Formats: sequence, structure tokens, C-alpha cells
Amino acid sequence: MNASVAIQVLPNVQNEDEVIRIVDEVIDYIKSTGLSYYVGPCETSIEGEYDELMEIVKNCQIVAAKAGCKAMNTYVKISYKPEGDVLTIDKKVTKHHQQ
Repeated sequence: MNASVAIQVLPNVQNEDEVIRIVDEVIDYIKSTGLSYYVGPCETSIEGEYDELMEIVKNCQIVAAKAGCKAMNTYVKISYKPEGDVLTIDKKVTKHHQQ
């Protein structure tokens, strides 16, 4: 694994329920990729190979558009190490979760 991304898709729609529905569709797509992911309250983190993750970032916006979102803002953070071995989601957050 040489990269991780954090993605936040913010649908530009009026209704809060519509925002949740569209974001849920994007998260369902991310789940379907089979990659390791972590859903947080403001963004979803995904681990994998750089090129595969960039394709997923692109597809997240397409999924939102197909779900009826005519406009959105998408924020992406990328951690990339060409030689591999980026910090994993597990190493970053598990110690902070209540048991």
C-alpha cells in the first residue's frame, strides 16, 4: 500500500435528507471497492495503491451525480509514499476509540 486518501463529498442540495442519501450512496460505492476504509463524521479514509485511489476519487463524484446531485464540492487529502508503507488507518485511529 503506497497511499491513503481522505475524501469528503458535499452535495450542493437543499434538503438535509438528500445530502445524507447521496453521501450514503458514495460510501456504499467506497465499501464496494473492497479496500480498507474508515467512515468518519466529516470524511471517509481509504487505503490502497495511488492510481486505484485516484480512480475511486473520480468515481465518488460520478456516483454522487448519478444519485441526482447536480453540483458538489469534493475535498481530498492524499498521503503518498512511492516506495510504499504509508501509515495505516488502524495505526492512526484505533488507539483513540473507546473500548
